[in-house]
Amino acid sequence: MKKLFKTALFAATLFAASSAMAQTHKDTTFGEKVGMTAKKGWKATKKAGKTVGNKTAELASKGASAVADKKYDDKVGPQGQTIYIDKDSKYYYVNKKGHHVYVSKARLKNKPAEM
Repeated sequence: MKKLFKTALFAATLFAASSAMAQTHKDTTFGEKVGMTAKKGWKATKKAGKTVGNKTAELASKGASAVADKKYDDKVGPQGQTIYIDKDSKYYYVNKKGHHVYVSKARLKNKPAEM
């Protein structure tokens, strides 16, 4: 009987301890809130920095192309981009990241008539 009582008491203690140790709801601490806010702020800063950097590169590349290369006035790119001709007589336009995208003459379109 003592053995049965000890076993039942042990099982009851184990059950009570396991339910007390189980975490059903976790509150966020002040440090965790600061960390999450800092992470959101960093992501926003990173995104804004990329946007500003890409726009700066695009404008710098377009400026350098306008000075160094010839602008092709009669044709535009596949989506209406300004076309430049480099020193090797290759056609290109400047994309949103400031890169030169070379296109063949066959892919160029006639410039729409302005009204």
